[in-house]
Amino acid sequence: MMPVSIMPIYTPNKLSLAVAIALALSGCSMIQPTPISAHSLAEQGQQDRSTAQDRVEPIREALSLDQAMARALKYNLDRRGKMMEEAMAFKQLDVSHFDMLPKLLAQAGYYWRDNDKISMSRNAQTGQLSSSQFISQEREHETTSLTLSWNLLDFGVGYFNTRQQADRILIAGEKRRKAMHLLMQDVRTAFWRAYAAQKLRGDVLATTKLAEEALSDSRKAESERVRNPVDALRYQRQLLENLRLLEAIDQELSTAKIELAALINVPIGQTFTLVAPEEIVSHDALAMPVSVMEEKVMIQNPDVREHYYNAHIAREETHKTLVRLFPNLIINYGYNYDTDKYLLNSNWREASAVLSFNIFNLLTGPSQMKLAEAGVALADQRRVAMQMAVLAQAHVARQQLASALNQFERADAIWETDRRISEHMKHREITQTQGKLESVANQTTAILSLLRRYQALAQAQAAEARLQATLGVEPLIGSVDEITLTDLSRDLSQKRNVWKTMSIDTDQAKIGQ
Repeated sequence: MMPVSIMPIYTPNKLSLAVAIALALSGCSMIQPTPISAHSLAEQGQQDRSTAQDRVEPIREALSLDQAMARALKYNLDRRGKMMEEAMAFKQLDVSHFDMLPKLLAQAGYYWRDNDKISMSRNAQTGQLSSSQFISQEREHETTSLTLSWNLLDFGVGYFNTRQQADRILIAGEKRRKAMHLLMQDVRTAFWRAYAAQKLRGDVLATTKLAEEALSDSRKAESERVRNPVDALRYQRQLLENLRLLEAIDQELSTAKIELAALINVPIGQTFTLVAPEEIVSHDALAMPVSVMEEKVMIQNPDVREHYYNAHIAREETHKTLVRLFPNLIINYGYNYDTDKYLLNSNWREASAVLSFNIFNLLTGPSQMKLAEAGVALADQRRVAMQMAVLAQAHVARQQLASALNQFERADAIWETDRRISEHMKHREITQTQGKLESVANQTTAILSLLRRYQALAQAQAAEARLQATLGVEPLIGSVDEITLTDLSRDLSQKRNVWKTMSIDTDQAKIGQ
């Protein structure tokens, strides 16, 4: 007789499974890096630009400082990112609540083997192997189960994880506040630089044109030998120095509106007009007592509050470490079903309770607790260091504000003097008692004085915003997504002077005591 070879019989399900595995393996081996095409980048760039300007109200009138800050709070892209981070932290808290719930696991399985599962038995008394062979399992069978499981250790760890996530939400809120303070500070500085550019642009161009005409006339006179060559060259050098100064002023002011447009999310290149507020500087911040300032720093500064929450998270970590050292209790209850025909009971319920304890916790537990306590000590030390640093920062910011206000008053006085000199020189120019060089020099000096005045004003505004950010005070406004731009601008205008509000609150607190 010829030998008969036994070949495995493949059912359609088995063949499909084998083909799927083969395709998956071959697909994994063929994955190669694919660079993004230039067309895709350009198309995505257009979509991103459209997304950036989505639901952004166009500028229809002259833009005030309050309106610029309102637009920054509502439309600035970096601020949107911070707000999304806070929203994401809230969603993570919602997810972490589910970690404390029991696990409900549904399973379905398919089992196959190419031969029968045959078992034999041995006589316990004689030790002889029985000649009978038993098939105890089908070659193919399906199983399903639904199991409810509760882990005491997971519940405890999940509980403290949720508490930590709640603190992380508060940290995200403090980071958003800090970003808002920095944004308002940048908007103030950029607004006054842009306003200076708007105010000085015409004078700079007119004076530059006059200097160019004077330079051309001087070179013509030099070529015709009307004047002494040395005097002509000295005249030209002075004109060139003034031109260089005017060009430097124009270069400094040329990017101001672009920076402001980026902060308030206005399309680059769009023209808009700025209007200055009536009150440009205030000394109310310096009138606040130093003791009140120090108290506000300790209570409201975002960095200090963030380190408080970090210290609280470190303490929750010690609780998690302590929970992990306890014995673990796992309780299971489930329903099972099996299509195997050799089973007398194809469906059944089962329950279990398992108590376990890691013996090595007796050895590693003290070290783990010391590590967690060291983390708490580190967080406390960082909080103390941050408090002292922020306290010093508040005093520095107050001193910088006082210096900036003095510099602005000095620059304002110098500009007023140069403005009056320029007016007198214009009268002399009308009567033709001065040359173009003197006129260019006077106008350049006046422009430079006005520029320095606006620079000092921007520095004073930035110093006030820096002190306000250090103290952690800001106008009380609602959600920028739920309030209109007009209402937000009006609220900022009404609540712009936070220093008066702080003084009123301080006086009321003293009366209450």
